[in-house]
Amino acid sequence: MKNYTLILNDNFDENDLNTDYWIPTYLPQWSSRKKTIPSYKINDSVLTLYISDTQKPWCPEWNDNVRVSNLQTGVFSGEIGSHIGQHHFTEGLTVREAQPKELKITPYYGYIEFKARCNISDENVAALWLIGIEDAPGRSAEICLFELKGWNITNESAVIGYGVHPFSDINIKDEFYEQRFSIDVKDWNTYSLKWEKDKITFYINGKEINVIHQSPDYPMQLMLNLYDLQNKKNENNVFEIDYVKVYQQEI
Repeated sequence: MKNYTLILNDNFDENDLNTDYWIPTYLPQWSSRKKTIPSYKINDSVLTLYISDTQKPWCPEWNDNVRVSNLQTGVFSGEIGSHIGQHHFTEGLTVREAQPKELKITPYYGYIEFKARCNISDENVAALWLIGIEDAPGRSAEICLFELKGWNITNESAVIGYGVHPFSDINIKDEFYEQRFSIDVKDWNTYSLKWEKDKITFYINGKEINVIHQSPDYPMQLMLNLYDLQNKKNENNVFEIDYVKVYQQEI
């Protein structure tokens, strides 16, 4: 791609997770690394996220019985007892385990694409999203590339969520879409976005689906995950990823 540099190109060709890219945890500052260990496997160049029967809710103090397997490309927090940390998903969050700043892949404008298929149930949500690294107040918006709720899937179509959420970024207005597409999410599909200074363009299978005319103006990290919202045990529910690519726009 002209004027873009490839900074993440994971085809999952190795049997082990590439820790140059990914941190296997989920917002550990609000919980702990131990409590947020994800379940995943890599076979035949495919990453499979699932939730093992032995996994516990990741943060019952603030997120009830939700369980999650997540990989992220950065982490940062303040000291224990502070309120400094990434992704304030609810009020009252307090750091329970301090996290040193570790920013592996944090694009600042660019193009992100991944190829995935999902076999999930009503209790599941699969997603790939970006969050501000939040090393300064206000650098907190979310760009959601792909969100799939298990209860929104039929044999012929699925509702895909995408858009932006501001959190504490006063320069971003909430603009999130849930749109039904005639795709089989159990089969391989590609989902992508082009993030520019004044807009974000979203694509499915190479076809433009929408343009949002606003854009976070700071580095962001990737969040790739599968949720179990009801604390059900079903290891057959899987989110499979063939590849993830991130291109940094040359500014």
